[in-house]
Amino acid sequence: MHHRHHRLRTQKVVERRQEGWRDALWSWMGVFSSMVLVGWLVDLSLPSQPLAVMSSFAATLALLYARPESPMAQPRNVIGGSVLSALIGVSLWQWLGSGWETVALATASALLVMQITRTLHPPGGIVALLAVAGPQDLHELGWRYALMPIASGCLVILAVAVSINTLARKRPYPHRWW
Repeated sequence: MHHRHHRLRTQKVVERRQEGWRDALWSWMGVFSSMVLVGWLVDLSLPSQPLAVMSSFAATLALLYARPESPMAQPRNVIGGSVLSALIGVSLWQWLGSGWETVALATASALLVMQITRTLHPPGGIVALLAVAGPQDLHELGWRYALMPIASGCLVILAVAVSINTLARKRPYPHRWW
């Protein structure tokens, strides 16, 4: 215990630069335009309840704009973590149905697979959860859920994030593509 406490006390704290109001405005623009485009895409595949799926994209956008340097915000993690989580959620829903036990199993399994494949992306847990507990029209998509709206939505928000973070903010993103 003493060794661990000493290590925690002596670790250097790396602080990010202070965000200015212009930087915050660019983030707002990126999140807003991404959500508008993703909302349109989601509405094409889930016209009765598009808002259910948009929650995972909102969480992804918080990472992309608030912590673009995070490994969890890099394209491999955004796409890989989200798509793998969708596939896991859909397969468990098809096998076990939509009880709370399946939600727990899907979320835990998505995390396990993301850790093993080095594609950890926390919003992937929401993607897996929604595949199990989402609305009926989401269940009707079956395996297509992983492609539309999840993979296509990830590609759209990544394209906007690259534009906003690199061009407008002169802030390099992504730090690595894959």
